[in-house]
Amino acid sequence: VKDVDSTEFDFELDGWARWDMPTDDYYDMVQFPEDYTGYDGAEVWNYIHNRICFSTSNQQQSAWKADFNKAVSGVHSMISAQIIRGIQDRIESEEDFSDDEQKWTDPAVEFKRRLSPSGETPLALENLYFCYMLLLSAVRAAKDRLLQDAGKDEAMDGAAADALRPVLSEALLEDADIQVASGKFVESAKQDKDSLWEARMRSRELQRIMNCVQCNKCRLHGKISMMGVSTALKVLIGGPSGKGADVTGLSRVELASMMVTLSKFSRAIETCRSLQDD
Repeated sequence: VKDVDSTEFDFELDGWARWDMPTDDYYDMVQFPEDYTGYDGAEVWNYIHNRICFSTSNQQQSAWKADFNKAVSGVHSMISAQIIRGIQDRIESEEDFSDDEQKWTDPAVEFKRRLSPSGETPLALENLYFCYMLLLSAVRAAKDRLLQDAGKDEAMDGAAADALRPVLSEALLEDADIQVASGKFVESAKQDKDSLWEARMRSRELQRIMNCVQCNKCRLHGKISMMGVSTALKVLIGGPSGKGADVTGLSRVELASMMVTLSKFSRAIETCRSLQDD
C-alpha cells in the first residue's frame, strides 16, 4: 500500500485536497473506530461554519455554494451521530464514563439537542441526508474505477476487494432520486464555473483546520471525513467547466477516504433512525 501511495503522491497547488507523504504508519479503521471521547469540538466547528463556509446572502446566484455549506453541515451532523452512538455503546457495555466524558451521557438528550428538528440545528438531519446523497452519487460515478482497483492485487488486498464489491452493487447507487441532489448541485456549479476555485480552497481549509482538533482519534477521523467529502465534490464538479473529474486520476488515498466516509454516513443514519423510532 505504501508503494502505491508513494507512486501516486503529488502536490497540487490548487487541488481539492492535500495530504502528507506516506509513512510507515497506517490505521485500520475497523480496529481503530470512532468512539466517544468527551472532546468538545465546538470552537473548531464555529470556525468552520463562520469562516470557512460560504456566505450566501444571495441564494439564487450561489445555489451551489449553499449546497457546499449543506454538505459541510452534513459532516457535522454525521460526527454528532457518531458521538451519540459512542455514548450508546458505552452505556450498553456498562462501561463507566470518565471525568472528561461526564458532559454528555444521555444519547436521547443529545440526539434531541444536536440533530432533531426541534434542537439547536433544525436542518441537521436534512443536511446529513443531503451529504449522504452527494457521496452516493460520487461513488456511483467512480464505480468502474473502484471495481477496476478491486481486481488489482497491487491496488487493493483481497479482503478489501471482497468487502467493496457488494457495496458497489447496491441498488441505492442507481436510485434516480439519489441523483437529484447532486444533479442540481452540478448544474448550479456549471453556471458559476469561474468561481469553483473557491470550493477547492475551502475544501483544503476544511482538512487543514482538523489539525486544530485536540483529540488524536477525533483528528484522524475528522481528516478522513473531510477528505472523503472533498473527494466526492471533486468527482462531481472537479473537472473542466464544473463537470465531473476524471476518476481514473484519483489516488488510492482519495478513493479510500471517500468509501470510509460513505460508511460513516451509513452508520450515522442508522443511529438517527433508531433514535427517531424510540
